[in-house]
Amino acid sequence: MLFLAVLQVAIDVYVHNVLEAAAADGARYAANADVADPQAGADRANELIRSSLGPSYARAQPAADVPDVDGAPVVGVTVTARLPLLAWFLPVGPTVTVTGHALAEPPR
Repeated sequence: MLFLAVLQVAIDVYVHNVLEAAAADGARYAANADVADPQAGADRANELIRSSLGPSYARAQPAADVPDVDGAPVVGVTVTARLPLLAWFLPVGPTVTVTGHALAEPPR
């Protein structure tokens, strides 16, 4: 039981880190002056999540409430997913939500 518990925690940490990295990369992509579209950042995050974890985890969307930082615009991408469970007989795993932020580049 202890081995399965440690394995479950390791899987949860891995999935959380992948989702966090994908959200941050999607926000950085959307913040580029050449892109400047939050939905493009969410699409980029979904691509990264699909290639790393599979299509069932790809639920990225532009962040709704992103505050400015000292007047500079900020772009955000939010990912919400359920963590996988080793105990397949349980109905669902816990939900995790991560948000990545990046300062938007000014247009050229």
